[in-house]
Amino acid sequence: MNNLSMRQLRYFDALARLGHFGRAAEDCAVSQPALSMQIRELEDILGAPLVERGARQVRLTELGEEFALRVRDILTAVNELDDLVRARTGPLLGRLRIGVIPTVAPYLLPEVITALQARYPGLDLRPREAVTQKLLEDLSGARLDAAIVALPVSEPGLVEMPLFEEEFVLVRPPQEADHPVPSAQGLREMRLLLLEEGHCFRDQALAFCAPPRSAPRDMMEGSSLSTLVQMVSAGIGVTLVPEMAVPVETRSARVALQRLARPRPSRQIGMIWRRSNPRGDQMRVLGELVREVAQPSAGSQPR
Repeated sequence: MNNLSMRQLRYFDALARLGHFGRAAEDCAVSQPALSMQIRELEDILGAPLVERGARQVRLTELGEEFALRVRDILTAVNELDDLVRARTGPLLGRLRIGVIPTVAPYLLPEVITALQARYPGLDLRPREAVTQKLLEDLSGARLDAAIVALPVSEPGLVEMPLFEEEFVLVRPPQEADHPVPSAQGLREMRLLLLEEGHCFRDQALAFCAPPRSAPRDMMEGSSLSTLVQMVSAGIGVTLVPEMAVPVETRSARVALQRLARPRPSRQIGMIWRRSNPRGDQMRVLGELVREVAQPSAGSQPR
């Protein structure tokens, strides 16, 4: 047992989380053969298999499932020790792993990175874009220091810091520019384009235009806001986009923009981090900078 290495534990944790050697290798920034060899060596040390290897994915053995839980606890503790050390080095120095949801990252992250690099040159920023559920998992496992998401997340182990609120804007084909602004009921009768399941923005849009346990009559899905806006430009339907996305996503699309009637749908964007993170004060400093950078982005006006 003394031959176990942290590298092997991190590789196994990635494999247990992702269930695939290729994706685990990508997550760990190593080649698949290198990761596979380390898992084999780990199994040899333990004297028992941890995974069942299939053609398309791997499954954990009974030992593997229990081992994965223990490994996750160990890695979380090690990462928090690292956080403890970095918390004493000064404000925002060293490595900072921050996650951002896809409906915020393209519009806010470039400005945040530029501001952080200018103000804190000693910061090693490592951003990651992922849907909320994935970010929550990575925060829980101490693989992220903080995340920018839509609030609330209502997780007792996390601190929530509200940053700003932004409205949703209706995007419709250009020939409908003079049409009356639809109500929530009216949107239900239109062909509404929404993001795929897993995106919190999809749920927020549905909460406005659809009653509980129902969906718009004619609904289509896309993988990104850019795809949705381009589909609207082609005359396929209408969509809702967050305010900060309007300048970027409508730059090359022939569409009409409308503010919906009050009370308009909106979302609150905030930053979250683990309550146990010793760098809590640094996370608040980061949040204040994000709030400062975000003010212009969150106030764009439809044309």
